[in-house]
Amino acid sequence: MEGSIGRIDLRAGDALILVDVQKDFLPGGSLPVPHGDEVLVPLQRLIDRFTRHGLPVVATRDWHPSDHCSFHDRGGPWPPHCVADTPGAEFAPALALPDAITIVSKAVTADLDAYSGFGNTELDDLLHQAHARRLFVGGLATDYCVLNTVTDGLAKGYAVMLLTDAIRAVDVLPGDGARAIAEMERRGAIAITSGRITD
Repeated sequence: MEGSIGRIDLRAGDALILVDVQKDFLPGGSLPVPHGDEVLVPLQRLIDRFTRHGLPVVATRDWHPSDHCSFHDRGGPWPPHCVADTPGAEFAPALALPDAITIVSKAVTADLDAYSGFGNTELDDLLHQAHARRLFVGGLATDYCVLNTVTDGLAKGYAVMLLTDAIRAVDVLPGDGARAIAEMERRGAIAITSGRITD
């Protein structure tokens, strides 16, 4: 539990994973996560901190074709969102992303969905190339893409720090976000706030 976690020093082997912080998931987007914009300030602090330390920053993004299987028109659960090369698929303009950021696109073909940043992407290979061992994960949404990215990261042997002040949930069913956090902790993620991380 977070209460037992003290200050956390960044070190070689750490990587920051920004999950799907895209315009369509923010207020005014086609699939807005309630209070999704609240993740931007803590994530920007972390982006700046990781960059100062020369540690990798990775941003995942939905990058869907216009006929993606997750869309209502194809019987999926969601309205069209994050269609490749459209404004809604852009990263939040309030984030100042570093020049050295690594971008990982997911769910890029019409008939394959991917909630996890590891789902049919090069994310695992890129993290191995960067010698990453501990992942700090924030973004959108807690109960979908954050949950699945964290779960897959743990299954692949990474230590995962879940940034609870830098995630927000869709909560299709009330309590989905809280249940997702509990599940990530049950699988071995450590829930922290970004303020625990020292310079």
